Amino acid sequence: MTTRQADGTPVGITANSFSSVSLHPPLVLWCIDKSSETFADFQAAEHFAINVLSVEDMVISQDMARTGQHSLEEHVHKKGLAAGMPLIDTALATFECCVEHRHEGGDHVILVGRVLAHTSSDTGLPLLYFRGKYAGISE
Repeated sequence: MTTRQADGTPVGITANSFSSVSLHPPLVLWCIDKSSETFADFQAAEHFAINVLSVEDMVISQDMARTGQHSLEEHVHKKGLAAGMPLIDTALATFECCVEHRHEGGDHVILVGRVLAHTSSDTGLPLLYFRGKYAGISE
């Protein structure tokens, strides 16, 4: 997940999943831990992007999951057309969203976003995370 801080700096966090909510209008959701270092950034943001990573992006995913490793400067060289959100260059798919709703969910906040734009690639394999470790699939 990516967004911009108030000064425009791109930041990101690894999320283990996101979900479709609605086709009409196109809505998706994901959850962020209130204790996350990036919580304030995503809580203040009106937009965010979902980046579906490929097996080649495991280092990015690992970096964004670590404490103190949320800068995207070396991984982002393009921005979305709809809201200018930072998009990871090598992502298999991206969803640029505006925040539609925020809901309390225990120690997390559920972010519901309206999809404004999306991209997808015809090549590459998705990065998977299962039972505490990264995995891939074969063609």
